[in-house]
Formats: sequence, C-alpha cells, structure tokens
Amino acid sequence: MPRTSTLQLRGTGIVAGYRRATVVHDVDVALHAGRVTALIGPNGSGKSTLLRSLAHLHEPESGRVELGDGTAVGDLPGRDLATRLTLLSQSRSVPGGVSVREVVEYGRHPHRGRWGGGDPDGAVVVDRVMGMCGVTELADRPVDTLSGGQLQRVWLASCLAQDTAVLLLDEPTTFLDLRYQVELLDTVRDLADHHDIAIGIVLHDLDQAAAIADDVVLLVDGRVDAAGPPADVLTSARLSAAYGIQVDVHVDPSTGHVRTRAVARHHTRPTPLQENP
Repeated sequence: MPRTSTLQLRGTGIVAGYRRATVVHDVDVALHAGRVTALIGPNGSGKSTLLRSLAHLHEPESGRVELGDGTAVGDLPGRDLATRLTLLSQSRSVPGGVSVREVVEYGRHPHRGRWGGGDPDGAVVVDRVMGMCGVTELADRPVDTLSGGQLQRVWLASCLAQDTAVLLLDEPTTFLDLRYQVELLDTVRDLADHHDIAIGIVLHDLDQAAAIADDVVLLVDGRVDAAGPPADVLTSARLSAAYGIQVDVHVDPSTGHVRTRAVARHHTRPTPLQENP
C-alpha cells in the first residue's frame, strides 16, 4: 500500500493556452512528497504547458495553483517561489567560460542576499547535489566542453541546489543516449525515495513512465483522460485510443512494471530465439 505523503503542489481547474488557442482544459493535478507523477500523452496534448503553468512560468487563463500550505504560487515573489519549487526546462543555453561548479552555484541565487551574500549553507548544498547527480569529478570543467548527458545532469544539480520541495522536469531524457537516460531517471527516483521531493515529470517514453512513476496522468487534447497508478492508466485500449495506433501492453514478470509496444504496419510478431545446436 502506498505510504501517505504530504501534499506539496496542487493545480485545480487549470485552463491555459496561447493567444486564442486553449491548450489545457480544466485539469486537476497534485504532487506529493516522495512521489513521482509522470505526465504523458501525444504531442500537443498540453503536457509542457501544464508543467509551466504549475511553475508559474505560464499564466493560466483560469484555475488555481497552490503549494501544500495553501499559498497561491502567483502570490509569491519570484525569489520566494524559487525556494519552494524549481523547473528543469527542455532546453537551456550553455554559458561560455564558466565551470560546472559555477553553474550549479547559480541555483543558490534565491537563498542569497541582494548583493550575493548571506548563504552560509551554499557550499555544502552545492557539494551535496553535485554528488547526487554524479558531476563532482566535473566540478572544474568548463560546461561548454561537456556531453549532452553530462550537461543535463549539471542543470539538474543546479535545480536541486535551489533546495526546494518540488521538482518539475520537462522531458529531461530528450537527446540523451540510453546510459544517461537510465542514470538520470535513477537519480529522479532517488530524489523521491531518499530526499522526499515531490516530482512532476513530462515523459514521452511510456515504459520509462511506467518504471519510474508512482502516478501517471494521461493527457489527451488538453484534458485528463486517466490518472492513477501506471498499471491502471497504461492499458492497451486507452493508449491505443490516445495515440491513434495499436499499443500492446503486458507486465514484465521480472520487474512487475508495465511494458508497452506500439505496433507498426510492418511489424511482425517476434519469434522465439533458437539456441545454436
């Protein structure tokens, strides 16, 4: 049975869009301490817009986003909000001439005084989050010499340096090779399990969502089609309807996780491997 956990962020009746086009329609979502909530759905279903609305980087047309104590995120000054939640967006510009440590230290900005002082815990936090993200050995490297996977982990460390209770991640595995995808998602799971952070993450890979998430929210045309544990949401009928293609679903007996397979026209059913005589 899932353990009870503290509500950290709630969006209620969120309606959001761009100019005259509404993208998100009356969506409710809640993030709890120590739990990972994955937002999934076809392209254009409103996942990133919803995440940006929760982070107050996109102003909803209506609805309310509030922290666990009932404070509306829109009522908090930017510096105060940045000590409560953080968002790792899809892309960030790579600064030139700065080291990994300096980029991670950027995350301490909300905790410093107006003139950059008053952060006695900053160095300890920076060292801790670099270790959590596996970039300690890169501390003195210029960030513009890093691989994409290394850089993504540096940006994650910078977000964690804000020392918030809520972490929002927008497609963090995009453009990463298999190893770095696995390592980053392992780190995300550790943040929930061992640091009690409430995590909302947009993912395209359904198997990744099934493996990492406690809760899955399936968005279709900007509306919540289903929400709940992965096994309840990731069904063949529901996914096939949402994505407009046949999606087979089974449970991996070795892990207990849901596995999915989109069936293309030229796919054939796999045949058992034959042992060499």
